[in-house]
Amino acid sequence: MKKVALVTGGSRGIGLGIAKCLAKDGFDLAINGMRAEEDTKDSLNALRELGADVLYCRGDVGDQTQRADILGKIRTHFGRLNVLVNNAGVAPKERKDILEASEESFDYVLKTNLNSAYFLSQGAANWMIEQKAEDPDFQGCLINVSSISATIASVNRGEYCIAKAGMSMATQLFAVRLGEFNIPVYEVRPGIIATDMTSGVKEKYDKLLAGGLCVQSRWGLPEDVGLAVASLATGNFPYSTGQVIMVDGGLSLARL
Repeated sequence: MKKVALVTGGSRGIGLGIAKCLAKDGFDLAINGMRAEEDTKDSLNALRELGADVLYCRGDVGDQTQRADILGKIRTHFGRLNVLVNNAGVAPKERKDILEASEESFDYVLKTNLNSAYFLSQGAANWMIEQKAEDPDFQGCLINVSSISATIASVNRGEYCIAKAGMSMATQLFAVRLGEFNIPVYEVRPGIIATDMTSGVKEKYDKLLAGGLCVQSRWGLPEDVGLAVASLATGNFPYSTGQVIMVDGGLSLARL
């Protein structure tokens, strides 16, 4: 029986890169997104062509009722969940200095980027514990896709940095809590990745990359993140719960 992974924000960008790598590694997929299913058909069909049974779960993971509906839909369709990938995220609608940013922007970013991951992890973890009780051989894990912004300060998008720092602590908390059940929890921390979210700052980062910002002087790709997530999801790091996997081309390395 194939393992099932839920990828939030999985129909585009980093999430789609993750989903493709999981499909190639033999996972069936539940893909969450906010768009109508008709608008995601190209992405979903591409995943099906890789051999995955793909269930689209439209919904706002920042909303309690919709999170429950997503897990319920997966339970009805697949009857199991092995991997949760908390990837869904938004940027501030306007990048503003922390001396000027609004509380509305803060609430908007944290609801989607942090609240969703924390409480979806709670729901998925309880279901995984239930599955483990029914089948001692059950294998499950949680994977949080954060950002280098968890530790690198950007004062023009403070709410994003705080959300990702919170996700990093959530990884540690769930790793500690789920240790007794042998359900590992990981954090994957991407750097500068070429997606819709970063398209508006492409010129800025092209120059920074050319100037040596990263050890590997290129943009990261969604597939770079996907390969890391898939390696964790397939069980290649069974004794590394709570750890951070950097996917940033060496950006965060201390250098002289």
